[in-house]
Amino acid sequence: MGAMTSELNWAGTYTYTAERIERPTSIEAVQELVSGAERVRGIGTRHSFNDVADGPGVLVDVTAIPADLEIAPDRRTVTLGAGTRYGDVAPALDAAGLALHNMGSLPHISVGGATATGTHGSGTRLGSLSSAVAGLEFVGGDGTLHRIVRGDPEHAGAVLHLGLLGVVTRITLDVEPTYRMRQDAYGAIPWTAFLGSVREVFAAGTSVCCFTNWDGTVREVLVKTRIPDGADDVAVPEAIVGAHRLPPLPGDDHRTARDGTPGPWWDRLPHFTVGTVPSVGSEIQSEHFVPLDRAAEALDAVHALGDRIRPHLHVAELRTTAPDDLWLSPGQGSATLCIAFTWRRHVDEVAALLPDIEAALVPFDARPHWGKMSSLGPDAIAAIYPRLPAFRSLVARIDPERRFASAFGERVLGV
Repeated sequence: MGAMTSELNWAGTYTYTAERIERPTSIEAVQELVSGAERVRGIGTRHSFNDVADGPGVLVDVTAIPADLEIAPDRRTVTLGAGTRYGDVAPALDAAGLALHNMGSLPHISVGGATATGTHGSGTRLGSLSSAVAGLEFVGGDGTLHRIVRGDPEHAGAVLHLGLLGVVTRITLDVEPTYRMRQDAYGAIPWTAFLGSVREVFAAGTSVCCFTNWDGTVREVLVKTRIPDGADDVAVPEAIVGAHRLPPLPGDDHRTARDGTPGPWWDRLPHFTVGTVPSVGSEIQSEHFVPLDRAAEALDAVHALGDRIRPHLHVAELRTTAPDDLWLSPGQGSATLCIAFTWRRHVDEVAALLPDIEAALVPFDARPHWGKMSSLGPDAIAAIYPRLPAFRSLVARIDPERRFASAFGERVLGV
């Protein structure tokens, strides 16, 4: 028997409400748990800031199931346990001469949880982590294994599943030959100059991240640049929209190197190193995705709320993603700008602010990150996700007994 839950998410800001958490070490054990439970949900490294992975009954923590890395004969995909952390699999792939197309800022998240919720890195030509999913295996309500692969009619609906189809046990990801990158930091850009050059800023490297406190400046820009195959290094600009490159900052036990030195992709794409898990932060996170074509307007709409936002904010990060065709992807249909808030643990104040921020972003059809805080309900979600009816039908067909139903699915998706 697992422990009764009084367990928290990674940031210590959400308490799981399920009856108990089980931590099986094999897929067969997952099948047994699902078969014996009336209500059940899969869970990974607990990096969500809301109840997307919670539910009544049993939570099945899949992080103890071995990765069992399987590289396809054509070396274009790799299959691994869904509970595997990116920080664990990335160096192993690199040692085999392979790489992922992108990583999130934090490498300690599980592959299954990240891809199920649309988590992403940055790059106007790089899709979210979900876009690399070529197939997934999951335990259905009858306890048997099901597999959906790219090319199946359900694939685009099943990848970003929010745990509503079953307990995912193994995932197949696209991979490519390994590569190296460098990371450089640039100084502040005045707000007006930034708004007039959004595309230029985000085109400055392979992956670009900007930080602001909504105080009239973008205070820092991180540029991660891929080094061409066979080259020792790659030239980077000395300035971006007037912001000069900052003095080199070598990597340490917490952050990856920002000194322009070439390094492996897995030690440059994330902000944090894979060797240590950052301290648990007392924080709340929210994030919204808007069409990149309307980024300047959307940013200015949020900036108008800056005086109310700043007292409750650690930092806001701006990133981009390439479009994809996944039914519930925040990037479905168009390139996006991602506006992420890392809030102080001011629960009531943030709860009061979120509806106003989301109201300011309504004209831009802003989509919230599934694993972060939002006030939007099913009507608002349905208006910005044209494939939601198809997803509801998929859930009804695969889980007719609603064994994997959740309060989040009912409240937010009407599922």
